[in-house]
Amino acid sequence: MQRRTFLTMIGGVVGASLLAESKPAGVIQTVRGPISPVDLGLTLPHEHVLVDFIGADLVSPERYDRDAVFAFVLPHLKQAHHLGVRAVFECTPAYLGRDARLLVQLSEATGLHLVTNTGLYGVRDNKFLPPYVHTENARELAARWIAEARYGVDGTGIRPGFIKCGVDPHPVLSPVHRKLIEAAALTHAATGMLIAIHTGRGPGLEQLDLLRAHGIASQAFAWVHAQNAPDDALIAAAERGAWLKFDGLNPTTLPRHLHLCREMKTRGFLAQILVSHDAGWFDPAKPGGGTFRPYDLLFTHFLPLLRRHGFSEIEIDQLLVKNPARAFAVQQS
Repeated sequence: MQRRTFLTMIGGVVGASLLAESKPAGVIQTVRGPISPVDLGLTLPHEHVLVDFIGADLVSPERYDRDAVFAFVLPHLKQAHHLGVRAVFECTPAYLGRDARLLVQLSEATGLHLVTNTGLYGVRDNKFLPPYVHTENARELAARWIAEARYGVDGTGIRPGFIKCGVDPHPVLSPVHRKLIEAAALTHAATGMLIAIHTGRGPGLEQLDLLRAHGIASQAFAWVHAQNAPDDALIAAAERGAWLKFDGLNPTTLPRHLHLCREMKTRGFLAQILVSHDAGWFDPAKPGGGTFRPYDLLFTHFLPLLRRHGFSEIEIDQLLVKNPARAFAVQQS
């Protein structure tokens, strides 16, 4: 399949000039250092390389061989690069198998911009939260995440480019999950990084209220797995200015993703949408790492579907190039 983009359709010079007109300020912090948002290119804003669901008490790099994971994942990232991808945001948080050194190796081998994260993941009744979360307050948690943003994760010097947390899909945030959101607010205030919260059908609007109470604009929040939430809640979040991540692309969800992209386009919110697969990944608990779901359905099925339903190359470029560059750009002080 031949991939078409706005830039290739109308010519590099004209396309580059139009992109420059709306060039976002700031930087994108990749695992190999900061880049300009305009250099990010076509982006997958929610994918995984490695995830270990063993739990915070047992997770460890000793549970896998980094060289074996590298060999396992490399062909899939090369395929993504061949399809036109230039950047991948790796959304595995700490205590679920975040491995910044592995991402550097993969970035160097593929030429892709890879981005890691800071934050903590409270999903599945806090299985992946370390014990200190229950004794520290939001300010103390934020201090940990701010230190990672400034000095690097896990003692590597490799800096994160966004905040990734997770909450259970209950109607109301638990006290622990409220603390995670408050810590994310404090971290954003100190670093400018986007707050991406695994929310799904959960309390996204309550999170926006909590962020607002801490003086954080809705534009700093990305509702992760938003395709699982009711339309009216998503429209309300979009009206406030939040980012909506429709990031569960798989063969069974194509109709839902199409509906949401069309609905948001009709309502004028296309510039707040991020689309990705939530695919991958090497699982240390499974023989040989398990079965890897590639990062290709967007190109083989979803983009053709969008085009058949009237999406222009300009609108596709908005979704895949311009929106991620704006969403993840960190403003320099």
